[in-house]
Amino acid sequence: MRILKYLFLLLLLSLVALSIFVATQKGNFTVERSKIINSPKSSVFNYVNDFKNWGEWNSLATEDSLINITYSKNTIGKGSSCTWEGKQGNGDLQTINIKENDSIFQIMNFNGNSADVSMSFKDTLGKTRVSWKAKGKMGFLFKVLTAFNGGAEKIFGSVFEKSLNNLDKKLDYEINTYSVKVNGLVNNPETFYLAQTFTSEFSKVSKNSGIVISKITTFCKKNNITISGKPFVIYHTYDITNELTKMSVCIPIKEPIFLVEGSDILSEKLQPFQAVKTTLAGDYSHTKKALDKTQEYLKTNYLNADTVFSHIEIYIIGKNDINNPSKWITEIYYPIRQKVVSKPIVTPTPTNEEITPKPKVEKEIPSEF
Repeated sequence: MRILKYLFLLLLLSLVALSIFVATQKGNFTVERSKIINSPKSSVFNYVNDFKNWGEWNSLATEDSLINITYSKNTIGKGSSCTWEGKQGNGDLQTINIKENDSIFQIMNFNGNSADVSMSFKDTLGKTRVSWKAKGKMGFLFKVLTAFNGGAEKIFGSVFEKSLNNLDKKLDYEINTYSVKVNGLVNNPETFYLAQTFTSEFSKVSKNSGIVISKITTFCKKNNITISGKPFVIYHTYDITNELTKMSVCIPIKEPIFLVEGSDILSEKLQPFQAVKTTLAGDYSHTKKALDKTQEYLKTNYLNADTVFSHIEIYIIGKNDINNPSKWITEIYYPIRQKVVSKPIVTPTPTNEEITPKPKVEKEIPSEF
């Protein structure tokens, strides 16, 4: 009996000592990892900035087939978030700010630990250096875990390293797998549509298009408006030098409707037009290649682009349909001026009356009286 008391006392003292040891450990931690990703900066930023892709590359999700992830209604940019429940624990992540095409700032809570998280994206000759940093505070239980597993630096560092490797492999295939095909001349029918028009930088086109498509789609559902096709963008102007475009993000509808004056959503009609059609299969970062190939086709075939607008992109399969950029399908239409066929000059055929000369009638000279 006395031995049991001693063993119990020893165990109690060990627990107290462990508690004191853990309590005296530093609760703050800073972890940072970086990696060169074999994809363009804009593509990497846009992919990471959308929480819909989080489960495709973050090791907390890729190593847990049973993880349950819940996304906010808006999954892109400031205010977006996700929560998860998995075998390694539960957590949530929220984007509090972004610097377009440059950096993302987030707040993370995971198993009682909170951290400020940042990711920065730097161009390196066509590739991207991604730097990922977390600075936070550990809860008591996580202190115990890290005390026997190499510390927060090792645990979080391992998650960062695996995730960055996953990101590189995923994007190397998804971003760089694409094809461009010029289909040739087509006739586009009359189309009724709802749209919002604005000016955007090239780097923000994808983000802005996604937001407006969601906005107009929700508007249609609330007002029982029938959507009759895939979303598309009309590029009214396309300034390559300054990388600016005036654009209308559009949703096709079955028939025209009347909207209240002052609405930022407009009801419009696209007149029938002839165009050169090009199909891009793959990520939007290859759009320039598709546009260049279309311009080459116009030049080779002596076709003149119509200046009514620059071009149209129809998202047959896009990011709202599937997360894999390699499977996106975008149709591009360049309006052209239809060649005017000159009519031959037709000389009217003379009638019989015109062919037979009329007898000459001489004026009678009156006789003198």
